[in-house]
Amino acid sequence: MEIESIIRQLKTVADPARQKSSEWYFPTSMKTLGVKSVDLRNLIKEWWKELKGLPPAEMVKLARDLVETRIFECNQVAFELLWKHKKALASITLNDLEALGKYMDNWATTDVFSVLVSGPVWRNNQVADEDILNWLKSGNLWWRRAAIVSTVGLNLKSRGGTGDTRRTLMVCERVIGDRNEMIVKALSWALRELSKHDRTSVEQFMEKHDEVLAKRVRREVYTKLNTGTKSGKGRKK
Repeated sequence: MEIESIIRQLKTVADPARQKSSEWYFPTSMKTLGVKSVDLRNLIKEWWKELKGLPPAEMVKLARDLVETRIFECNQVAFELLWKHKKALASITLNDLEALGKYMDNWATTDVFSVLVSGPVWRNNQVADEDILNWLKSGNLWWRRAAIVSTVGLNLKSRGGTGDTRRTLMVCERVIGDRNEMIVKALSWALRELSKHDRTSVEQFMEKHDEVLAKRVRREVYTKLNTGTKSGKGRKK
């Protein structure tokens, strides 16, 4: 399947209102077509019928080529297709990861990349812990967020996560004093996701770092521990 064909089909379901709302919801330097999530999923489902038989190397190349379009939706498609193609995902190297994430400049792209691609790749030991920690040292906000959200990819049950306390807290400990909103939100998410597997370790982490952690992290994580939800709504009696 050619990149041009994918772009043409994306444009057929583009919604101007969605495109406009994206400008404030996840500002990005990439071109945004304005494709709704449901339409994107439907297109990927159709494309998958043709693409699932691609050799791993060809799927990785297609994903990298999609990223190079610098179109927001094409980046999302690249990550979704890699997640679906398990052999391609299993072949990804650090070089591939950093090429796939090269245009990350918003939370939406970063989070899909981290949960669907970098997290599972790390979980399968295709990259080293030090590689992920280097992202934290990069000075680039989005690679730093990717390092934290990749721990969600380690732990998220719906994506094959079984719980990884050591690696999750290894990352979390390095950002406890950061007050950038994107980092604070990512840290809260990482701890809440780990708490589903290892509540005790998260409780101990929170107690140890309570005076340093951002208010948002304390509020959301303690609420999750006490009620089972992020906001406290819907608590089971």
